Amino acid sequence: MTVSKDFADYCCELLSGVGKPTAKRMFGGFAVYVQDVSIAWLLDLNKDNNAKLFLKASDDTRAQYEAAGCQRFVYDMKGVPKSVNYYTAPDDAMESTDAMLPWARLALRCALEAKNTKPVKAKTAIKVPAKKTPKTSK
Repeated sequence: MTVSKDFADYCCELLSGVGKPTAKRMFGGFAVYVQDVSIAWLLDLNKDNNAKLFLKASDDTRAQYEAAGCQRFVYDMKGVPKSVNYYTAPDDAMESTDAMLPWARLALRCALEAKNTKPVKAKTAIKVPAKKTPKTSK
C-alpha cells in the first residue's frame, strides 16, 4: 500500500521543530525535506498499511539510533540485502513534537553534513574559438 497523506502530514508536524517540513511523493511513500535536504522517508515496506518514519542518519550517529532500538532501512536488491543511512524513529518520539525534536535535529544535521560533503561535479569546459583579428595593410 502507499503511505497516506494523513500520515505524511502528521510526520511533518512531528518534525516541525527544525523548520518547515514538506513531504514530496517518492516510491509510493514520501521524502520529507527541510532546508532543501531530505531528513526523513515515510515508507510502508511490507505493504501492510503500517507506514514507518525513517530518519536520516550517518556513520557517526548510527550508534545513537541503534541504542534507541531503531531499525536500519534495509532493502533487497536481486536477493542481496542493502542498506542506507536511514533509521526508524524511536516509538516514543512518534508521540509528540517535543519527543521528536532531538531526533529531528539529529536527522537535519546528518542531512546537511551529507549535502556539504558531496563532491562537486566538475563543469565541462567549453572552448570558445579565439577571435581572429583582421590583418591590416601598411
